[in-house]
Amino acid sequence: MVPAKLSVACLAALIAIPSFAQDKPKNSDIENIGARDINRGSINFYSIDKEIAMGRQLSAEYERTVKLYENADVNEFVNRLGQNIVLNSDARRLPVTFRVVDSSDLDAKGFPGGFVYVTTETIAAVDNEAELAFVLAQQVAHIAARHGTEQASRGELVNFDRIPVIYAGGERRTAGAQVPIQFLQEARAQVMEADFLGMQYLYKAGYDPNAATAFLQKIAALEPGATARMFSSVPPAADRIAAMEKNIPVILPARNQNVVTTPEFDRIKTRVKK
Repeated sequence: MVPAKLSVACLAALIAIPSFAQDKPKNSDIENIGARDINRGSINFYSIDKEIAMGRQLSAEYERTVKLYENADVNEFVNRLGQNIVLNSDARRLPVTFRVVDSSDLDAKGFPGGFVYVTTETIAAVDNEAELAFVLAQQVAHIAARHGTEQASRGELVNFDRIPVIYAGGERRTAGAQVPIQFLQEARAQVMEADFLGMQYLYKAGYDPNAATAFLQKIAALEPGATARMFSSVPPAADRIAAMEKNIPVILPARNQNVVTTPEFDRIKTRVKK
């Protein structure tokens, strides 16, 4: 029962409190990155050890199909950049490795358990270090959220034996398998989550979070037509950009200094473009 002296305005304010508290999306507590349980409530039948073993096998198979870029300076820079992201992520307890692939494709791949690959074309195409950091952060986010084995676990529940567990530039690949619509929907949701978490890791590592939007605009420029997007496991780039532009000012505190690029990145980019 509401006391007689409680005004309508006060009552309205009290009623409004719960909805205001829910304005921020799940896992918005950037101050707890590395200590929070972002996988709480998810279905996953795989232990971390099994997940790492799966990723090791998949990454070995992948490496047999590509040419790894052998330049030590470039690989060292990408690995150091990636490890800084991992240190400021929810995957900090995993032994994540980063490798560069010699390819003309704008692409990055993530495998369960901690294996990330980025192409030389991606390094050459980004405008600054912060954009490259987001590319790595988005893949680290897939790994931290255990998206591959979550989807594999859901596949086991419905006896679907060709389960997408590899992320390629944010897109789930299945080696030619026809993926049921519910898996496509889940994969799209996971890409959005990886964008959301990756943006946080980018910020936590000291970079300008707006670089995430800038990179997604590059993806938008390369996006296929509307018909092809209907059957893609990646949501439209416009939706991803809109979500990023909405979340950045809500989730991330404003600060005076953000890293955008460094002379070392410029040197590495020049070397890759030769």
